[in-house]
Amino acid sequence: MTVCKRCRVTGRVQGVWFRATTQQRAAQLGLVGYARNLVDGTVEVLACGEEGQVDLLSEWLWLGSPGSQVDQVVCELADEIPPTTFTTQ
Repeated sequence: MTVCKRCRVTGRVQGVWFRATTQQRAAQLGLVGYARNLVDGTVEVLACGEEGQVDLLSEWLWLGSPGSQVDQVVCELADEIPPTTFTTQ
């Protein structure tokens, strides 16, 4: 079953390759969606795919890229039509 989750990640997550690393991890898990910087300094991640794989990415967001310092990850189910790829914006 395909599910989508939208997560907001706070901390030092911009300018530290967080989005690119998230895109790589999502590809490894077979997920589609996006990772994008928001103006308030957070990163929003939409992950769609098999529920277990989406959960794995949601947990991985706490690790992030080597240069990041994640303070909080808040995820919720999203009623989205899954995109065809995983992009960074």
